[in-house]
Amino acid sequence: MMDTVDVPIISAHVPVYAHPGDAGADLVAAEAARLEPGQRALIGTGVRIALPEGYVAFVVPRSGLAAKHGITIVNAPGTVDAGYRGEIKVSLLNTDADHAFDVAPGDRIAQLIVMPVPRANFIPVDALPDTARGEGGFGSTGYTTGQPA
Repeated sequence: MMDTVDVPIISAHVPVYAHPGDAGADLVAAEAARLEPGQRALIGTGVRIALPEGYVAFVVPRSGLAAKHGITIVNAPGTVDAGYRGEIKVSLLNTDADHAFDVAPGDRIAQLIVMPVPRANFIPVDALPDTARGEGGFGSTGYTTGQPA
């Protein structure tokens, strides 16, 4: 059985999970907008939530919008902290070089993922423990001799 958390919400359109087991609940636009090629816009959802302390919500792109129309979220994932009480807005970006994209009220534009998040104690040290990866990053695991691994 999946754990649940109660999240008080003020919204005309409460986010819903499309399928059992989905991680993200759909957020819908509360306003219309037209995104020309390469343009971004901040779209209101009309959703305001009160996350419990120890939780965070992430606003993430919808894969169908990205695949079919090149629509993504500029600051993905957008972070909604437990203390935030304002409207959740989505910074959409049209990556399509040729076609505009119209957003209408009620269109599913993003997903909201609610997760527990622990507080970190940052402990200053002089050295970090070694790992097999070490300092390798930014593609260091994908190529060995110039050919894809």
